[in-house]
Amino acid sequence: MRKIIASTLVTLDGIMQDPGGFGETKDGGWAGPYYDEEMGRMFIDGLAACDTFLCGEVTYKVLSEAWEGGTGEYLDTLNNMPKLVASTTLQEPLGWNAKLIKGNVPDEVAKIKQLPGKDIMMYGSATLMASLAERNLIDIYKVWIYPVILGSGKRLFPEGFSKEKLKLIDTKTLGSGVVVLTYQSFR
Repeated sequence: MRKIIASTLVTLDGIMQDPGGFGETKDGGWAGPYYDEEMGRMFIDGLAACDTFLCGEVTYKVLSEAWEGGTGEYLDTLNNMPKLVASTTLQEPLGWNAKLIKGNVPDEVAKIKQLPGKDIMMYGSATLMASLAERNLIDIYKVWIYPVILGSGKRLFPEGFSKEKLKLIDTKTLGSGVVVLTYQSFR
């Protein structure tokens, strides 16, 4: 069965909002100064293990606007990858090689996980992640912790997030000071 990998960049205080500085918040772009070749290679390798990109509406809008048509190994990989978007307001056709998830999103994602193929990568998308976690559909949480404290913003795990026990399966400290924690969900 395919796995869903929820890969998210967060500050030390758990803020996951606008790491790329795409205009979502005044504090956006906090991840940029830490980007280096080592991190880029890890992002590329992570995408290469997947054949589908899953995201919510906000993440879709922000990333497609910023990255669609971009070039380079990372953007070529991501731009060519089929994308599934959870949204109640967007209408098809969508750009960026994307299509909407129709019907009940957790039910549809559970069906997609059963199809043959590689794993499914998900970035950001806090609301989508919470709804999938409630149904035990997230298999791997890859949390990239940046040595930055913002003090406010959308948190990765807001109050009311479903309680879940996780098993740490990998830890990597990057030369930039970013720590990547990889957790497996228990079922």
